[in-house]
Parts: sequence; C-alpha cells; structure tokens
Amino acid sequence: GQQAFQLVAFDIDGDSLTYSISGPDAFYFSVNATTGNVTLRNSLDRELQARLSITAEVYDGNNDPVSKRITIIVDDRNDNAPVFQYLPYEKTIPEDTPPGSIIYTVFANDSDTGNASKVSYSIEEVIPNSVNNLWLFYILPNGSVVLNGSLDYTKNTFYQLRILAKDGGGLLHNVMTVQKSSTYLSLTIRDLPNLDPWFLNEPYSGSVPENCPLGTTVLTVTAIDRDTGVNDEIFYNITNASVPFAINAVTGTITVNGPLDREQMPSEEILLEVIAREANLNIYGEEANASTLVTVLVTDVNDNKPQFYNCLLFSCNFSTDAQNIFRGNIIEHSSSRLPVSNLSIVSHDPDKGINSSYELYLQGPDAGAFTVSPTEITGTGEVQILVQNSSIVDYEKSHVMVVQIIANDTRNPTDCCSTATVTIDIIDSNDHSPEFPQSTYYLRVMENSPNGTIVSPNITAYDPDSGILGEITYYLLPESIHEVFTVNATTGAVLVQNGNLLDRETQSIYYANLQAKDGGNLVGTTVLQITVLDDNDNEPIVTGSYFISVEEGQNVSTQIQAIDNDEPGNPNSQLGFRILPGLFSDNFTIDADTGKMHSKEPLDREALEDERGQMVVTVEVYDHGTPPLSTTVNVTITVEDLNDNAPIFLNQSYNFSVFEDSPGSIVGEVEATDADRTEINSRISFLLQRGNGSSNFLIRSLRLAQGHYGGRLSVDPDTSLDYDTLQQKVFFLEVLAENTAADNVGDTATASVNVHILDINDEPPTILTDSLQDARVSENGTQQGVVCTLVASDPDTNHSLVFEELAIACFKGENSAGEVCWDWFVLAPNGSVLVNSSEIDYELCDSVVLTLRAEDLYTEKGNRYSRNGT
Repeated sequence: GQQAFQLVAFDIDGDSLTYSISGPDAFYFSVNATTGNVTLRNSLDRELQARLSITAEVYDGNNDPVSKRITIIVDDRNDNAPVFQYLPYEKTIPEDTPPGSIIYTVFANDSDTGNASKVSYSIEEVIPNSVNNLWLFYILPNGSVVLNGSLDYTKNTFYQLRILAKDGGGLLHNVMTVQKSSTYLSLTIRDLPNLDPWFLNEPYSGSVPENCPLGTTVLTVTAIDRDTGVNDEIFYNITNASVPFAINAVTGTITVNGPLDREQMPSEEILLEVIAREANLNIYGEEANASTLVTVLVTDVNDNKPQFYNCLLFSCNFSTDAQNIFRGNIIEHSSSRLPVSNLSIVSHDPDKGINSSYELYLQGPDAGAFTVSPTEITGTGEVQILVQNSSIVDYEKSHVMVVQIIANDTRNPTDCCSTATVTIDIIDSNDHSPEFPQSTYYLRVMENSPNGTIVSPNITAYDPDSGILGEITYYLLPESIHEVFTVNATTGAVLVQNGNLLDRETQSIYYANLQAKDGGNLVGTTVLQITVLDDNDNEPIVTGSYFISVEEGQNVSTQIQAIDNDEPGNPNSQLGFRILPGLFSDNFTIDADTGKMHSKEPLDREALEDERGQMVVTVEVYDHGTPPLSTTVNVTITVEDLNDNAPIFLNQSYNFSVFEDSPGSIVGEVEATDADRTEINSRISFLLQRGNGSSNFLIRSLRLAQGHYGGRLSVDPDTSLDYDTLQQKVFFLEVLAENTAADNVGDTATASVNVHILDINDEPPTILTDSLQDARVSENGTQQGVVCTLVASDPDTNHSLVFEELAIACFKGENSAGEVCWDWFVLAPNGSVLVNSSEIDYELCDSVVLTLRAEDLYTEKGNRYSRNGT
C-alpha cells in the first residue's frame, strides 16, 4: 500500500490517459489507472531480488498505447540479523591453557549491505554465572574468544558462553534498527594431574585389643585424586619404622602385623603416619602425595594377674621381678588395727581400669591373728598386715607367726592369683605396757591454725615400770598423719605440723593412733579424734546470674540465691543480704535474711538515662562470721519501653513565608519531641490537616535525634502560587504530629502554621491608553515645556517604572520627512514629552510619531518591558 513511484505521461491533445503495468515483476506493484500512482502490492526483499523490471503502458483512448520498460532498484533495509555459521560451537581445552590464548573463533554473516552488514561480537553471559566467570573470557572483533584468566577443573568443568552478534544498524520501516542474534559456545575443561591426593573423613582414629590375632583390621583410610577428571590410582604406605601395623597399599586397610602387649608399650596410643601416593607423576614431573595421621588405641585385655613387690609405693619399679617372701615384726599384744612394722609390700596389676581390680585376704595357720588392709585394690596399692586379735599375738606362745596374702583377680579365672608369704617376728616386751587413761581422746583445732599450734598440751600414758623401761616416748600413727600433725615425743603434746592442710571443707575429722612406747619398747595406744573447727575462710557464692526484663509501669521482684561452704548451722555460713549504695539503690529493697528483692514503686523507662533502659543494682551477700566475708552480684533490670508519651511541638504556632511561583520550595520546619525511649515508640510523623489551602503544601518527617523529629514543609511541586491571583495572601495551616508505634497508634499533637505568600516582580508594566493621546505643538519656538505626560501601571507591589524612546518618524503629509524632526522632542524617564528645539517648522514636517515603551527596573522574573506605544 505504500507509494513506490509515479508514472507521468503527456498528451498534446489533452486526452484523458489510462495507465497500466505488465511483466513478471509487476506482481509486486499496483497502478492507479487514472493518476499513474504506483504503490506496493507485495513485500520486497533485496536479498532475494535487488533489481525489478516492469513495462509501463499509457493509452489515450484513441491512439495506440505507448509503453516503456522501467528498471526498479530495490534499496536495502536492515531486515536481516547476523547468522552464526558452522554451528554448533563446542571445544575441549586443558585446564592449564595460558591466559591470552585464543580458544575458539566464531563467525556470523549478515546479508544486508553497508553498516548493516558489519558484525560485532560480545560475550553477554557465562554459565556458571558469576562476576569472576564473566571476566574470564573476552572476544576480539574478528570473533576470536580469548582466555582472560586461569582455569581450574576443581572449580568448574564446563563453561557455556552466550555470544551476541549485532550489525552496524540501519533503517527499517524508517526507524534506525540494530539487528542481533546470539548463540552458545560450549567449553569443556579437561582435567590435568596438578593436585595432590586428599584424604577423606579425617581425622582417623581406631582401636584394637591387645593380644589380638595378626591380620586384625584396625581401620581403612581412603584418599582420592582431587584431579577428578584424571582419577589416578592411589597407593598407601606407613612411614613409621618398627610399628606392629601394616597397610594394604591398594585398599588403605590397616591391620595388625605384630604382637600387641599394652603393658609393654610406651603408650597405649600409637600415632601412624600414612602417605598416599598417586601412581603417576603430576604435570610438574613430581610425585603427587599427601599424608595423614592415624591414632590407634590399644585397649586393655585382662591378661595379667596381680603380683607383690618389696618397695615403697611411690618408688616402685615394676619392671623388676615380683617377690613372694616378706618379713616384718610386731610387738606382742599390740593393739588391734596396728600394722606390722618393717614391711614394704606393694601389690600391682598392670591391666587397666576394672581389669586391674582384685581382692586381698589372708590364709595360713596364724591368719586369725591378723587382717590385711585394704581388702580391695584397683591397679596399685600399699598392703599392710594389721593386728586383728592382739591376745593371740603373744611372744611367750610363739616367737614367729606366718600368714599368706592372697591377691585374687576374680575376673581372670584362668590365671587369677598370687601368694606372698609373710613371716612376722614377735618382739618380746616387759610386763607392763604404757596405758592411757582414756581409750579415745576427742580433740579440736581451728582450721588454718599456724604451724606449732598446740592441739592438746599433753596426753600422758602411765607405765609402772621403773627406770628405762618406764620412760615413755610418744609417736603418732600412721605415718601419713605426720603431714598434718606431730607429737612432742617427751610430753605427748599434739601440735599442728602443717596448718596449710587444715581445711575443714576438705576434711573435718582426723583419726590417729597416739602410741606410747616405754624403754622396753612396750607400747600403749589411744585413739585421737581431732575435729577441725570451722574458720570463716569462705566467701559466700552467688548462684546464677540476674538479668531481668520488665515492662515500664510494673514492679519487679527476684530472689538472690547464694551458698556458703563454711560449716552449716554456723554463723560463718549464715547469710545476709543488702543493697550497696548506687545510682538505683533507693529504688529497691531487699530482705536481709531471704535475699528477696523488689522495687519500691513501678519502674519508669523515661526516668532512665541509659539508652538500653538498664538499671544495675549491686547486692552484697555477706556471712555472719568474724570477721564477716562478702561477695557482690550485679542485678541488671532492663525496663522495656511502653508508648506512654504523646508528641509535643517545640512551639504551638509557626510563621513562615515563601515567594510566589516557587513549586517545591522549602517553606519551613516544625519540630516535635516524644519522651519515649525506644526508636519505635518515639517515632513521629507529621500530617497536614485538610482544609484552608493545605493541598498546596507537602510535609515530610525527618529524624533529628532520638525522639526528636522535624516536619519539613514545602510547596507542592505541582502547585504554582500566583500572588496576583490569590484571594488570600496567608494560608492558615494545622500540622498534626502523630506517634506511629508498631502496633499501637499513640496520642497526637497539633500546631498552627501561618504561611505568608511573598510577591515576586514578575508582571510587565502597561502604558495607560488614555495617556497615549495625540498632542498638538506650535511651530517656530512659540511653545516650550511639556507637550504631554505618559502614564504606566504595574500590578507588582514593588516596582520602579521609567520610559524610553525607541524610534522617531518625521512625516510631511503622507510622505516621510527624513530625520528633520529627530531632535525636536525628548522623552523624559518619568513619561513627560518635552519640546527640545525652537526650530520646529510646520513646512518641513507636520507630524512626528514617537515610538516608546515603559520599563520596570525592579523586574525579577519575566518581561520587564511594556508593549510599544506611539
């Protein structure tokens, strides 16, 4: 339907002409038979046929038709997008391809001509999509894709680049058009052996029982080739020398290949270093390997029986041979529970834990006179033979007594027991042994007493024997009691040996035997029960922490929990509570006996200066000892804010002014505060109440500080206020301040705002028509002074008007008189037209036309001049 061209023919006779077209290419066109206007009937495609040929014929109805062959050139339009050739685009590249390498070249063809056939390329997308991947490739103008960075198979094994081809642009339907097309280049990354293998599931640890069969599996380590595209074969070996373990080089399974005896090993834990090696060298010609540590715990088996050793407990060497014969002595008729002297028997089972537990008991003809202590031991322990029936231990009946100590591991029935034979020499005594008046003495000593403190001044035994046999020497038994107490060998006074060990909370009662030995080595004993008295040496301990949250307006109550490790029921452990002086100490009370603490009145968040609304009260917990000890705890109360304060304007009324015709201008700012302490409860928004011109203005809320907001008032950007057309020059507005809490709309406040509209000198002056009346003047200087006075007006409130002359025209009749009258008259700035010459001559010029205008010197905006007047 679009016009293609016009056929024009002339007939000198002036006959009406009829046009027609024919030929194969006439298919594309239609011709108006009357006008000769040729329009398109079908679409043209230059790429299919660039030249068309038709025969045009014209006929006047009388004479023979006249025809002419017409060749039509089809102009190119940018109707073809670039077409990528040789698809699909795919390539595999090694991961060590150096940056800057051309990895592929694409080509797109455009069938159009000129700029429309010039193709440029760009990379629009790289999949996987990331910023780093987008910059990993770039494309040259010739379509060559260049690697711009390093490849790593472990990060990405495949990239897909979306490549855009676009032509240089050209007209299409009278619009400048750029044609585009895109395709994908698929890049597969070939993995290379450049990474060491990697152990999975580290760290490795396993356990195996001692004495297990050779070949027992401990665990399996597994390493993989991190070059997953290569997946080289992995071989394993253990680097440790002389360890009873082996590893399968292919599977990584660690097995036992030597005897395991936990008791003979330096440690029950064995640390193995395992190396994983790839079968082939990496790309650098080096061996690719990795190492890991494997912890193997050799667990205990009950494969040892307890045995006896002649040594002191803390200096035994169990690598020496065990012993089964011992010899000791004891004085006849020694007290019950008194140990046989000169015996150093230690029993030991090298197994671990419950496997090393065993029983001890006595056998033999004299077993009834003695007992063994202890009767059960786990692992290692000192063994004592104690007197059980002192009447049987009688030198006159037997000088020597024999017992067998049996150590029985009941959990190992196949090899359970060891036996030690103990020969006990009975020592003869004189007829009377020293005797104490009491069988038991109850003594008391204060804990932490200094060394040398006398527990008892003397405990005296009586021996009727005379001479050296009656001289008594005092001893404390057992030996372990000497760490804490000692005795005066002469007086029997019991003293503190090491006061640092006297701690009632660790041990409140000590038992000891006080032995009195006469010159004939007869011994009398008594039992000392030494009670350690409590000293106030432990501060109270507060249990728990105290962080309390409460809404403002509520009371708060809590219970302070504390303990004291001093003696229960003693003033040293009796606790009291008090609040220490502080910023908030007057706001709370506490029960001195129970520690029950509560606020005196409901809490007010706004009364707190702390931004978080926290009150910290320090409570002292003290005991009633002498001197008293105490500790403190901080009770932190967080008062949660409630929306209980309404906004308040800083001023109840505001006066602002703004120039007319200033859309979007700032008028002024109102300010309001909200005393609530949290951001949401103190947030203020401002609204304009409807009415009285409020639609001409906008108000925006601004946060100035916590709880302090401003409302910035401005002229609506879509409103232009014209001072000269406004009926009211002042707008009386009402601003509403509203607290917009999250789920609770708070109270509001209002303030009045008066906005004064200020005039801008933006109107042009006007010369009053009545003052532009024609005037008559006499010639030859017969008239002087003012001919007439022009008057102008300006609606602006502030203006300064002056007149200026624009042109002078001189006429005689209807003809121009040239410049003869140019200096006859002058226009003063105030509008007065004055005679300026005495040479006014009617015969030369009978009409003078002055062209003039008024100017407003104070104009700020718009036109400063009036229309020209004459």
